[in-house]
Amino acid sequence: MPEPWNAPEKEITPPKVALSRRRWLWAAGGLSLGGVAGGIGWLLRPGSDREVLDPQAYVPPARELYPARLHPLHRDAGRPLTDEAAAARYTNFYEFSLFKSVWKHVGSFTPLPWTLEVAGLVAKPKIYDIDELIHLIPLEERIYRFRCVEAWAMVVPWTGFPLAALLKKVEPLPGAKYVRFVSFDRPEEASRQRDRSYPWPYTEGLTLTEATNDLTILATGMYGHPLLKQHGAPIRLVVPWKYGFKSAKSLVKIELTDEQPRTFWNTLSPHEYDFFANVNPEVPHPRWSQAEERMLDTGERFATRLYNGYEQWVAGLYPE
Repeated sequence: MPEPWNAPEKEITPPKVALSRRRWLWAAGGLSLGGVAGGIGWLLRPGSDREVLDPQAYVPPARELYPARLHPLHRDAGRPLTDEAAAARYTNFYEFSLFKSVWKHVGSFTPLPWTLEVAGLVAKPKIYDIDELIHLIPLEERIYRFRCVEAWAMVVPWTGFPLAALLKKVEPLPGAKYVRFVSFDRPEEASRQRDRSYPWPYTEGLTLTEATNDLTILATGMYGHPLLKQHGAPIRLVVPWKYGFKSAKSLVKIELTDEQPRTFWNTLSPHEYDFFANVNPEVPHPRWSQAEERMLDTGERFATRLYNGYEQWVAGLYPE
């Protein structure tokens, strides 16, 4: 039997309210029975949009900086933006829940005060207060495709800044080859972290060349406002050409190392979650195909693109 944290989505919890005009026209335009049923299903799940999008008494930092300017090279992902409430309803954040309705379980999480430490093989290690950090490097909005290893996909307007800009400030040393990302460890706020048989805190890693690629960003917002708790407030990683589990949430530390770091999913199940985790339709997950992806809000299916469609920016990172 597949582990619950690896299973494809089964707790579909999309918007309860009426479909947008775009999705209503789409649903009325002669879809297959399965597609129509999937669309209707979005209307039947509990929780109003107001509840799902509620920051739950969290007052995010630097609200005056949103919305940020739109990046000229990432203004369009080739598909419509995913409905914001659908994206907020359907998230993976295993510190809080094995299921997708994470928004129901983050009420006790306190993303302020918050600091982010940048350390390891750097000349100028530093601990940044989150408000200081958000004002340190200009924010910009980038519309990226997002592809989950579970074969669902979104188009998201992220707000953040290039990770490379932050790493430049701490001056990586010549021996640095990898970057390790560490999320929070607060069992009193995240109930699933009380199970210490898991390798908490959540960790992820990139090569230094991946981390300094211009596509890699630290996101502090989505949809023109600061991140909600279920999306990884107050700051998270976004690596658009990799499967979503590489984009670690609620970061507290970034560490430069000379050795490939162990990561959460690669430690738990290395045969299913390799370190690089690049989107590749030709490489199936051991229990399902990656050849197609399903859009989260509409149910539309598309052929999966190599590197999630970002081949022109990142293929050179992986010489054959």
